[in-house]
This record gives sequence, C-alpha cells and structure tokens, in this order.
Amino acid sequence: MVFARSRQMALMESLLVSTGIVALAEIGDKTQLLALILAARYRKPVAIAFGILLATLVNHGLAAWLGALAASWLGPDALRWILGVGFIAMAGWCLVPDKAGEGPSATRKAGAFLATLVSFFLVEIGDKTQIATVALAARFDNLWLVIAGTTLGMMLVNVPAVLCGEGIARVAPLKLIRTLAAALFAVLGIMTLLRLDFGLLGS
Repeated sequence: MVFARSRQMALMESLLVSTGIVALAEIGDKTQLLALILAARYRKPVAIAFGILLATLVNHGLAAWLGALAASWLGPDALRWILGVGFIAMAGWCLVPDKAGEGPSATRKAGAFLATLVSFFLVEIGDKTQIATVALAARFDNLWLVIAGTTLGMMLVNVPAVLCGEGIARVAPLKLIRTLAAALFAVLGIMTLLRLDFGLLGS
C-alpha cells in the first residue's frame, strides 16, 4: 500500500514538475511570440490551438524519447552531473529574452492549421522547452507523463496567447516570469546534483 502511494506520488511529481517548468519557460519564448503572430494573422484560434497541440506532441514526443534513451545509455553518476549542469544552464538561458519571428516563409500562404503545425514544429527544434523536455524525460521514469506534462505546459501558455492576442503580452510581467522559470531550473539542477527529490506531494 505504501509502495503504491509512493509510486502514484512519483508519477504525479513527474507530471506536475514537467507542466510547471515548461509553462514558465514558455512565457515570453519565441514560440509564444509566434502564437501571437499567427493569431493576429489568421484569426482562427481553434485551428491554431490544434496546430500547436499536434506540433508539440510530435516534437516533445521525439525529445522525450531521446531523453529516455540517453538515460538508458549513461550511468547514474554521469547522468546526474549532465542533468544537473544542464538544468542550471537552462536557468541562465531563461533569463535571455527571445525575439519574435514569423516562422518559416514557406508557411505564409498556408491555412491556419498547417501554418501553425509546420511553424511550431520547426521553431521548437532546439528551443529551451524542447531541451527541457529531453532533460525531464531523462530525469523522471515515466516517458508518457513527461510528454503529457510538457505538452500541457505549452498549451496552458499558448492557448491564452492565441485567444487574447497581444493583450497578454502587455499584461504579463515577462521579466518576473523569466526569473521564476530560471529559479525553478536552478533548483531542479541543484537538487539533481545533490541527489534530492522534490517531495512536492509529501512522503
């Protein structure tokens, strides 16, 4: 019974941490700025939201698979140091603001769904949220919950951006959000290096 509860808590931890970290990292990120541009251009929020969802699932699915594969190849000590240093590096990256971009020029004449799908998938390659997904999948045991969490984090940030347009960019204190995201990554990195668990859900 105690083992079952511990297992459930570990699963919830992987989902909640993945969701929270990616959601904070995505605020002010270039993919959120891309969502604002697509929303202003096409004015089709449902098609854009579904494009973001599918692009994120595919992109983060591949990233999480890569992270899990790396975890199976590396020894626990090497993995701990790589992840710990990587999370701390991500903290620094979060403090650097992204610039808006319009995505691949080939999608400019496409429909809202296709333009969003292709643009988001390509722009997300090498982005900090994708790299965070690789690291989270290597850090936690459940691949599917990491994918679900990082995708949910992306949707929690980007769907309001699509629905509210540029108003959200004016209201959100992006500097504060970037600082919070950096702090979360730094804490995760330090805890990984010190072999500590989050204990978010109790013992």
